[in-house]
Amino acid sequence: MSKVTSKRQLTVPKLIADQYAIKAGDQLEWVPAGDAIRVIPANSRRSRAPLRSVEERLKLFRQMLERQRQREAHPPKAEAYRKRPAKPHEIARGWKREDLYARGRPD
Repeated sequence: MSKVTSKRQLTVPKLIADQYAIKAGDQLEWVPAGDAIRVIPANSRRSRAPLRSVEERLKLFRQMLERQRQREAHPPKAEAYRKRPAKPHEIARGWKREDLYARGRPD
C-alpha cells in the first residue's frame, strides 16, 4: 500500500510498475471512477483512446440492449449449443458392443 507524502506524491509498487512498464519520468493519467481512481500509464493504448461522451456511451448501450432483446426473442435451436462430440453409443455403426464379446466364439 502506498502512502501520500506531504507533497501529495505516491510511490508505485515495484510489481505494478514492472507489470505495466512504468519507469521514472513516465506520465500517469488519473481518472475519477466513482468511489475509486483509475491510474492509466500514458504509454498505454487506453490513454491514447479518446474518451466517449455520455451521449455516445448511451447510444452504444441502447444498441447493445436492442441486440440482446433480439437474441432473447429468437433464441437459437438447442442443436447450436451442442459442443461435445457424440458419445460412442449415439453413433450408428451397424454393430453393438455386445457383438464384440461374442465374435469369434462358436455358437
